[in-house]
Amino acid sequence: MDKLCKVAYVLVLIGAINWGLIGFFNLDLVATIFGGPEAILSRVIYALVGLSGLILIYKKLAKK
Repeated sequence: MDKLCKVAYVLVLIGAINWGLIGFFNLDLVATIFGGPEAILSRVIYALVGLSGLILIYKKLAKK
């Protein structure tokens, strides 16, 4: 597995944990750590998690 996939998996895992916390406890951990959901750093993390998901989907489809 290349480094890009490893980083993407970690970021998707962070996103999944964050969404689980939002769903179960109404706690957005990324926003809490980085200064709110509208903070630049939070938005960068959200964008990277989304891009990581797309990368993993592409990698999965490219293997077929």
